[in-house]
Amino acid sequence: MTERLAPEQCDSLEGIAEPAENQHLVGHSEAVESVIAAYRSGKLHHALLLTGPRGIGKATFAFQLARYLLENPDAGAERVPFGESNPGGSIFRQVASGAHPGVLHLTRPFDEKGKKFKTTITVDEMRKVSRFLSLRSHDGSYRVIIVDPADDMNRNAANALLKNLEEPPSRVLFLLISHAPGGLLPTIRSRCQVLRFQPLVQTEVETVLGHTAISLPSNPQARQALLDGAAGSARAAILLAEHGGADIIAAADAYLGAPRRDPLDAYKLADAVAGRDHEVRFDILNAHLLDRITAESRAAAMAGDARRAAVLAELWDDVRASITDTVTYNLDKRQHVVGLLDRISDGIAG
Repeated sequence: MTERLAPEQCDSLEGIAEPAENQHLVGHSEAVESVIAAYRSGKLHHALLLTGPRGIGKATFAFQLARYLLENPDAGAERVPFGESNPGGSIFRQVASGAHPGVLHLTRPFDEKGKKFKTTITVDEMRKVSRFLSLRSHDGSYRVIIVDPADDMNRNAANALLKNLEEPPSRVLFLLISHAPGGLLPTIRSRCQVLRFQPLVQTEVETVLGHTAISLPSNPQARQALLDGAAGSARAAILLAEHGGADIIAAADAYLGAPRRDPLDAYKLADAVAGRDHEVRFDILNAHLLDRITAESRAAAMAGDARRAAVLAELWDDVRASITDTVTYNLDKRQHVVGLLDRISDGIAG
C-alpha cells in the first residue's frame, strides 16, 4: 500500500490497507451475485447483516458494495462493474477517506481525552445516523450506513440503531458487519437479511496476502501450519505471520485442551501478551478466545444441542464484557488472561 487514504481504526494493522481502501475482494462470489441481482431487480433489502468469521473480507465487501451503488445510481444501466471502481477516481477516494456524503461508516471512535480507541460503538456515534438520514442524495443514488462491526455496539447504541431500522427512508442501505450475530439484539437480526460469508480457502488466503507485503514461511511445513492456524481468515494469517500470533494461539489452544491444566502455563502466556508494548498480542489472544467460544457454540447448534449453544453464547457475552472492562478501566491484564483461560477451559469442556 503506497498511500493511506482511510483513517486509522481500532484494529488497524501497520502496512495493511483498510477495507475502505482495499481494491481486492477475494472470494465471496455468491454474495456479490446475490446483492447485484437484488439491486437490478429492485429487491435489495434495506438492511443486510454480513456474518462470518473476522478477517475474511466482510468489511471489504461492504465498502465495495457502497461504491458500486454510488457509481451505478440507475440499477438498469451499470456503468462500473462491482469491484472495478477506479482507485484514482473521486468516488473511490472520497469513500476511502470517509469524506463521501453518501456513506456513513460507524466504528469504535477515538477518545481524544484518553488517547485511545473506545471499547464500544457508543450511542453518540449512532446519533450520527439520524443526521445522515436527514440529508438527501444529490443524484438519487443510495445512501449507505456501515456499522463495523455491529458486535461492538453497546446496548444504548443498539437500541438507537433499531429505531432507524424500523422505518428507513427509501434508497438507504444498512450494512451491519458481525463476527458473532448471536450477540445482537433479536429485533435487529429480524429486520435484516442475512448474508453468510464463509472462511476463505487456503489458496484465497494466499491470494489476499499476495496483495500485501506479508511473506508466508518458505518452509512448506511451516507455511501449511500457518494456513491451517489461520482457519480461512486472511487477518489471522497476517497476525500469525507478523506478530507472534502462531505461538500465542498454539499456547492458548494447548492450555484449553489440556486434560490437566498447569497454572504456570497460563501465567507464561499472560506474561507474553500483557506487557506495555504487547497490545497487538493481547488483542490476538482475546480475539482467538472469543473465536474459540463462537466455534464451539456453532458446533453445538449444528449438533442440535440448543442448551449448550445458549450456555456458550452467554459465556461469549461474559468474556467480551471482561475484555471490555479490562481495556476500559486499565485493569491487570495478566490476571485477566489467567482468569479468562480457566473460565473458557471450564466452559468448553462442559
